Amino acid sequence: MNQTRMTKKNNILITTAIVLFSWMCNSNEAAAQAGGAAVPFLTIAPDARAGGMGEANTGIADNLYAVYWNPAGLGFLRYLNPETEFDEDLIEYNQVGLNFTPWLPQFNADLYYATGTWGRYIDDLNGTIAANITYIFLGEFTQTDFQGNELGKFNSSEYSIGISYGTLLTEDLSIGVQAKFIQSILGAISDSPDAGSGISGALDIGLLWKPLDLPYLEDKLSVGLNIQNIGPKMTYTSQSDPLPSMIKLGFGFTPVRDDFNELTFALDIGKLMVRRYDDGTSDAVPVNFITGFDNPGAEFSFGAEYWYSQVVALRGGYFYEPLGAGGRNFWTFGLGVRYDIFELNFSFINTVESNNPLANTLRSSFLIDLE
Repeated sequence: MNQTRMTKKNNILITTAIVLFSWMCNSNEAAAQAGGAAVPFLTIAPDARAGGMGEANTGIADNLYAVYWNPAGLGFLRYLNPETEFDEDLIEYNQVGLNFTPWLPQFNADLYYATGTWGRYIDDLNGTIAANITYIFLGEFTQTDFQGNELGKFNSSEYSIGISYGTLLTEDLSIGVQAKFIQSILGAISDSPDAGSGISGALDIGLLWKPLDLPYLEDKLSVGLNIQNIGPKMTYTSQSDPLPSMIKLGFGFTPVRDDFNELTFALDIGKLMVRRYDDGTSDAVPVNFITGFDNPGAEFSFGAEYWYSQVVALRGGYFYEPLGAGGRNFWTFGLGVRYDIFELNFSFINTVESNNPLANTLRSSFLIDLE
């Protein structure tokens, strides 16, 4: 590819990023309030590594948890050790990820959130495929009739099953897609097959750019775009609620990388594309991706990560969401350790308000290389 074509492509990508940034930061206080989306568990960060970086990872997505942050990241996952000196020593990417998080500990309700993910590079497909399952347990409830008589107990939960694929379009640009099946079980379903259950499906589509021809930024900058949870509304017995569709723009920057030190900064800007009206109705796909820009504000997440000798990592970050979009604001801290084929990560959420349900949330996640 000649220099003119490369420069043209870079200008287009940069211009697109600036336009999206301007749209996503727009705040119209007169607009209808966002929120009211179904299955909000789809927006929970499953990765304790990114969880320690303020939940900013759309522009990095350099491990198996790219299936959540940006499936285009799978396109760059070709080998377990890409820095091997000889090509014949390269081992094709094959990894498993596990996560378990006691959720909303302030409620003392034994809620939990868990994920399992597997990914592998397939040479014949010229890309990496992945499969994942996400499950959240929302507690045990007592079912009663209109007179208050107990009819029994039931468990409430939600889950999704996803299949992903990512591949390189050029040496520095990748694309990825994920298809998800989603089920929500919020009420007892023994008396009526659909009384407390909803089913839907969704797509995620992402791009990830790691420029190779920008002066001083080669192997330092990455830019990602992810459109998440594109799908029909979740329909229960008497109402339908939209999925938490999101547009996320992310940046990663690594100014320091040598044999012993690696320092990375990440910034994500996200917009919830759910438009609720005063009468309780909401726009469906694809209209919501136009009207959703009128929702007030956008969420911002910023984080930093420092690796020493690729063995121990320290992380920190901040997540901000305006009141009109939900009002979540918290600091995050994280720790990572690598040993042989294992990587173990922890993250902790610290909120300003002691009664915030997210306060003191501790996450853990594993990555295991399969050779």
